[in-house]
Amino acid sequence: MPTDDPTPSPDAAAPDPSADLAATLDALAPAPPCGHGPRLFVGEADLGPAALVTLDAPQAHYLRSVMRRGPGDAVVLFNGRDGEWLARLEAVAKAAATARCTDQLRPQPDADPDAAPWLLFAPLKRGPVDLLAEKATELGAARLQPVMTRFTTAARVNATRLRAHAVEAAEQCRRLSVPQVADPIPLPRVAEGWPAGRRLFVLAEHGRAVPATAAFAAAADATAPAALLVGPEGGLADSELDALAQLPFVTPVRLGPRILRAETAAIAGLALWQAVAGDWR
Repeated sequence: MPTDDPTPSPDAAAPDPSADLAATLDALAPAPPCGHGPRLFVGEADLGPAALVTLDAPQAHYLRSVMRRGPGDAVVLFNGRDGEWLARLEAVAKAAATARCTDQLRPQPDADPDAAPWLLFAPLKRGPVDLLAEKATELGAARLQPVMTRFTTAARVNATRLRAHAVEAAEQCRRLSVPQVADPIPLPRVAEGWPAGRRLFVLAEHGRAVPATAAFAAAADATAPAALLVGPEGGLADSELDALAQLPFVTPVRLGPRILRAETAAIAGLALWQAVAGDWR
């Protein structure tokens, strides 16, 4: 029998607050890009209206065998100079592929590339250094400079592998450039030819280090570009820290009260710089 009593039945399910929250978050989340296809870095190619671009064998394999793309399918190309372009595949074979540019999706930023932070780091073991290259790229580092220190344990640096990780990270994070991966240098050579006006913040665990937030804020007020130096597992030697502290462009900084792994310190330092003085502002 119908009733006007608004009292809910004891058997009725109670509203689920988490469902409402999930729906709200879904509505606020940005939609993923649609229809633009895989994104590839083509550093040696020139991009422009109707430009025909040759993709190398690894890229062709990725498109053909992994992404199952063929002639007529869309790809997105960037080279660090000409912005980001939509292109259509014209041929896809095992050894190579070709794509023709149709529309520019984003122009290359006018911002001075020298304003982006550099990361100097003591080489680490294979897993951590791969992570460091990937995250430094995502965080906007313009240059990755391996530095050999007293306590560095990694005997060599595979620059080709680091660059491959940087390229892949740039492709995935929609960055329009790929950081330069430099050859390793010994720590004493850092001062040779150091660019005027660029501050070097040395991440130190002790000594005369100042809080990184305050030091980064002061550099932001002076509009000075920056570089961060992260030591190896075990940190920099006291003699190395003392020598660095004598250089006029060096500021030792600390990242809180806890001892961080080298790769964690690099990621935290870059993120803090971007938030306080970089392109997150």
